[in-house]
Amino acid sequence: MNKEEFKAKAAKTIDDVSAKINELKAKSESVRDDAKSKYESSLKDLEAINADLKAKYAKVESASDEKWEETKSAFSSASQSFKEGFSKIGTLFS
Repeated sequence: MNKEEFKAKAAKTIDDVSAKINELKAKSESVRDDAKSKYESSLKDLEAINADLKAKYAKVESASDEKWEETKSAFSSASQSFKEGFSKIGTLFS
């Protein structure tokens, strides 16, 4: 995947992540009472990862050819962290 394709995919990832966070916020009423605290904590973690993704995307946008692979890897790692956190939060619903 070339730099432009990756940037387009990264931008879509950020849009998807933001949409999933909004979806989770909307579903907060259906979280089991005994899991609300963990849910809120997990949601805050996902929001922090989203902020990190946005910061890393800014670096992707401006990465020089020398830093491209490093920047691409950092964004991909943050994206994977979000996917893992999103999977875990799904277990907190009733």
